[in-house]
Amino acid sequence: MNDIEAIKRVVAQVLFIRPDVAAVKLRQRSVTLDGKPVEGEPEGSPMYVMAKEDGRWRLVAAQNTIVQA
Repeated sequence: MNDIEAIKRVVAQVLFIRPDVAAVKLRQRSVTLDGKPVEGEPEGSPMYVMAKEDGRWRLVAAQNTIVQA
């Protein structure tokens, strides 16, 4: 049975390349509805590039790396 109900993401680091462009490093993990980690599922380490356009932050590029325990 698959217990994954959600993905928990936590911002680990933000690097402003310019005032309107940022690289955002996250950690992500599969969790159950009550927030407990799903054992045996690897963590992810995504990197997002965000750009501020028309006053709003938008995701312009993304990459994800699987982190094996």
